Amino acid sequence: MFIPGVAVVFICVFVIYMLAGGNIMIILKALPVELGIIGGSAIGAMMIANTKKALGEIGNGLKKVISGPSYKKEDYLDLLCLLYMIFKLAKSKGMLALEAHVENPKESEIFKNFPTILADHHIIDFICDYLRMMTMGSDDPMQMEDLMNEELEVHHKEDHQIAGIFSNLGDGLPALGIVAAVLGIIKTMAAIDQPPEILGKMIGSALVGTFLGVFLAYGIVGPIGHNLEGVYEEDSKMLACVKIGLLAYLNGYAPAIALEFARKSLMSHQRPSFYDVEEKLENLPKV
Repeated sequence: MFIPGVAVVFICVFVIYMLAGGNIMIILKALPVELGIIGGSAIGAMMIANTKKALGEIGNGLKKVISGPSYKKEDYLDLLCLLYMIFKLAKSKGMLALEAHVENPKESEIFKNFPTILADHHIIDFICDYLRMMTMGSDDPMQMEDLMNEELEVHHKEDHQIAGIFSNLGDGLPALGIVAAVLGIIKTMAAIDQPPEILGKMIGSALVGTFLGVFLAYGIVGPIGHNLEGVYEEDSKMLACVKIGLLAYLNGYAPAIALEFARKSLMSHQRPSFYDVEEKLENLPKV
């Protein structure tokens, strides 16, 4: 809904302004200078406040705002079925039977059933890393949970750092708009001997800076940051689902029960039903 939302914001601000008798030419004439001051100083402030790595992820963040969460209900269904096949194999043949699948997931007869999951290296690495530890004898659920929480916290901080760039920029734009407006007032005061018609246009142009700062902050940039927070939060459920499932299995639950633990951790609008999972499991090859 990002693009329709932007369209609504622009229509409600600029079209209604013109319908009310506002002179759009005053804004358009002042736009290059005011936008140059605000935009340039905003870019500089971002460079000062953030690392090179974080700045390099801004483009990916904007793509996520437009495309939305990375995973759909079908992806979560695939993940649950993958976990079940792993648990079933481990239960019937022992943890060491997973070793070949973990070391080379691209050639695994289990993982190859779920190409979408297999193509996401974050999920595959997370699953394989902890299964590898389990095959090596690390079977303490509490220690595994602590380690998983630490890793998920790192993912959380990395993702939300990108959202924070937009949120912090949105917080600063009104102040940068005031800077642009003050510079416009300084220019106006230097021409105080001009006729009122000219001074009026100059003051109007100066106020465009304040308008742009507030408009961009609360109409565009701030909402982008809030949107990204929600997208990253929803995407994080994929790894959290893996975590819950693995810990449930480590705690001794049967594969079907461990799968229910994992399924219940998902958001309601993305959570496959028990019967959806059961139906898909019936059509999967035996392990």
